[in-house]
This record gives sequence, structure tokens and C-alpha cells, in this order.
Amino acid sequence: MYRLRLHPYERPFRQPLQTHHGPWTRRRGILLQLTDAQQRQGFGEIAPLPEFGSESLEAALDVCQRFQGCLTDADILNLPDTYPACQFALESAREALVNPSDAPPPPAAYCHLLPSGEAALQQLETTPSQYWGPSPSFKWKIAIADLDQEQHWFGQLLSRLPAASQLRLDANAGLTWEEAQQWLAACDGHPIEYLEQPLPVKDREGLLALQQQGLVTIALDESVANLWDLQDWLKQGWPGIFIIKAAIIGSPRRLRQLCREFQPDLVFSSVFETAIGRQAALRLAAELQQKPRALGFGVGSWFNETDEAFVEHQLARN
Repeated sequence: MYRLRLHPYERPFRQPLQTHHGPWTRRRGILLQLTDAQQRQGFGEIAPLPEFGSESLEAALDVCQRFQGCLTDADILNLPDTYPACQFALESAREALVNPSDAPPPPAAYCHLLPSGEAALQQLETTPSQYWGPSPSFKWKIAIADLDQEQHWFGQLLSRLPAASQLRLDANAGLTWEEAQQWLAACDGHPIEYLEQPLPVKDREGLLALQQQGLVTIALDESVANLWDLQDWLKQGWPGIFIIKAAIIGSPRRLRQLCREFQPDLVFSSVFETAIGRQAALRLAAELQQKPRALGFGVGSWFNETDEAFVEHQLARN
């Protein structure tokens, strides 16, 4: 039996994050704390993303409150799949309690999320190149503004990238087939690591056709936001990359099982969780991500205070 404490939080972005799904101004979530009979503690984080198919924050809070402050291993391990962010948070907290480790996850390179549109050019121009480190990786959101305008900025962005950089383009499922073809043509000959989720989730044939063209690697994101969709694409033999947003994908235990069976090419990525959710996700990445790709956790600059300071403040005031 575990005691459960909930610490809801709200954290504004330094500036709105613009994506094809619309502007995002604040991250809301729940830090949770499990305590067992020996007074051992484990922390987890619920950081839902409903536009990617997870439960809402309100639904997560409701299901956690039903436990009335106490729950068992069976409660944690049998949580319905309709609560993937809760599955991740509770299982992660239980793992941290049962198998505590003071050692941080192994150091890894991060991919830096640039502002969308023209603001990315200013950030690259005003940030010293040494800040990014050697062979940096960047992500830039597309499918937000007019295509011609974005491709004009894209050309300028390429000229401002530090030496030996790689760039990831993320369309958030916002392109048509014709627009995707134009982006692939624009990427030709440039250091583009992959094009992320160019087409809507329902256009499976289109996504596979883009990957088979071989011009630029295609990465699935929204298409594999939960375990059952990930399993479906794995069984179909998707030859590209899978973006894993651990905080919303569901049970870490079942994710491990799928990865052992299929050995997929993964890139773990942030949903703007705090240090608690990030540490749990990074431990999974160290265990499951086989290729040395930069992790999609270079998002610290989007907030005014460090993750660690924010978490400490939230836990102290509740």
C-alpha cells in the first residue's frame, strides 16, 4: 500500500510555443509522491498532452483523486490505457521508490528547440556558437505560416546554423501531400536529420510513401503517441524513426517489452515536463534508444526558471 500526494502545477512559457496545433502558453501538470510503509518515497509526473491523444489534466486529476490518497501495486499496474500520462507517472514513481538511484541518467546530447518562424533566425544570430556545443542538433517547427514564407526563412536558417549542425523539421501532422513533397525537395542536399510527422495520423499510406521515396528520413510522432499505435506501426514494419514522448505514451513496463521485441529506431522527446518527468524519461532513453541521436529535451530555455528550482518550489508549497 502506498500513500499518494498530488501537487498540481501551472508553468508559463517564456514565450508562446507556436505549432500547427496552435499556440501553447503554459504547461500544466501534476507532480505526485508515493510513500510506502517503510517511508520510502518515489516521485512521478503527470504531464498530459490531449492534442496528442492523452487524457486531459482534469481527467488525470479525477482518476488520481478516486484513490483517496491510498493505492496498491495492482491499482498502479492495472490503470486503464485511457490514462497513459497517469500510467507513466505512477509506474515511474513506483520504480523510483522500489529501486532508488541517486545516479543521474548518463549524459546525452540534446536537440535544441528553436522558436518557430523568423524568431529562429534571431536566436541563432544572437547566440554565440559555442553555446550550442560541437555538432549541435536543432528542431524547427513548420506548417504554421505560409509555405513560401517558411521556405524563405528555412533558406536563411540553414545559412545561420553552426558548423556540423543537423536540423530536424517538425510539421506536427500539418502538411498536405503536395506541401510535403515541396519540403522534401527543399531539404535535398542539406543537413536534415529527419522530417517529423509531415502528414496527418490517418494518412498511413502517405507517410509510408514519403519514407519509401528515400529523400529524407521520416519520423513518426503523433502517429505513435500511445502504446497501441506504436505497437501497430511496429508490427507493420515501419522503416523510419519513432519519436517517443515517454510522459504520454503509457506504461514504461510495456514500452520496454515492445522495444525488446522489435528493436526500433527511437528518439525520445520532451513534452515540457519538469525535472521529475524528464529524469524518468531520460532513464528510459538510456535503456532503450539504441542509436546515438540527440534527445529531444533541449527545451530549458522556454521557461524562466530551471526545472529543479521549479520542482523544489512546487513541492515545498503544497
